[in-house]
Amino acid sequence: MSEWIKVCNIDQVKEGQLFGFTHDEKKILLANLKGKIHATDLICTHADADLSTGFLSDEGVRCPLHLSVFNLESGEPQNLPAETPLKVYNVKIDDSEIYVEV
Repeated sequence: MSEWIKVCNIDQVKEGQLFGFTHDEKKILLANLKGKIHATDLICTHADADLSTGFLSDEGVRCPLHLSVFNLESGEPQNLPAETPLKVYNVKIDDSEIYVEV
């Protein structure tokens, strides 16, 4: 069964920023792309790199280790070497607080 967890205030994830956090054993990435908050797995599916230290662009989040780009809507890798998609989580904003469904 899933639950909504409060992660942080919207002001903590400014446009163009990445924010990683852990809830229980799940490592999750928040990304603010053009004012929309996305949530995916925090760890690259190719080489266990922390995506919060990567780069955000219109194409998605780029892994800092081998430069694979993941689409933030679908989690799908856009280029090699990554081949496995990231898990994507539902996000809602209520009273300036960001919630993620885990």
